[in-house]
Amino acid sequence: MGSEMRSPLKVQGLSKYYPAFRLEDVSFELKPASITGFIGRNGAGKTTTINSMLSFVHPDSGEISFFGLPWAEHDREIKERLGFVSAGMTYYTRKKLKAITAVTKTFYPVWDDDAYRKYMSAFGLDGEKTPAELSNGMKIKYALALALSHGAELLILDEPTSGLDPVSREELVEVFLRLKDEGKTVFFSTHITSDLEKCADRILFLQRGRLKADDDLERFGDAWRIAECGGEIPAELKRAAHGKCRTKDGYTLLIRKEDAEGVTTREASLEEIMIHLEKEADEE
Repeated sequence: MGSEMRSPLKVQGLSKYYPAFRLEDVSFELKPASITGFIGRNGAGKTTTINSMLSFVHPDSGEISFFGLPWAEHDREIKERLGFVSAGMTYYTRKKLKAITAVTKTFYPVWDDDAYRKYMSAFGLDGEKTPAELSNGMKIKYALALALSHGAELLILDEPTSGLDPVSREELVEVFLRLKDEGKTVFFSTHITSDLEKCADRILFLQRGRLKADDDLERFGDAWRIAECGGEIPAELKRAAHGKCRTKDGYTLLIRKEDAEGVTTREASLEEIMIHLEKEADEE
């Protein structure tokens, strides 16, 4: 099977230990031309996972391959086929974008000026501007334009929509969907779950350093229901609940769909599922 048919990213048994935190046995595999959301509260281990995947930190155990190739022996080839974008990325703030691009392109044997012009135009970017003149959302788009101009097939994004206003986040979601249509694979971590509901095919839910869920987004959401309780919570509902949250009128409880028979419930948003499961973990 050719490398183009292989999984863009496969992680097996990834672990990283710190004195106050443990990333334990994380495994998942991405499908080509898909959008995967990597969710979890701040401190769950999302950035540690990404940093370990990209060898920014050395994992204690686990195997990681990109396009069927191990990083250690093929890091140069892999770097040419993937793009990494973080909300915290910085550039020379007073240099024009065209000057930054001129330096960046020298690092890549395969650089497509036509693709660069296409994405700069599509993202509404002007090469005469400096990073200091760009909004945070436009900086993310510029980083994407650079990655896509050297032929990145896999985009790994660490909290790309964090700190953006709702309109800018919506624009980025549309960019992700456009890239998927072009056959690119998008993997992005976020705690803003509403962005995922608009574009993700699949979610990975990391909780306290362990992978709590790895599922199709719709199937994962459909497995849960929200019950609303105005007064005292009935004992049977309390037993079925996976976390409860206080509201101004009482409580909301997360229950599995199969436990919802005979109970008045409504659909649960991805954010509600994550919050209630975190509440459950806090109570354990």
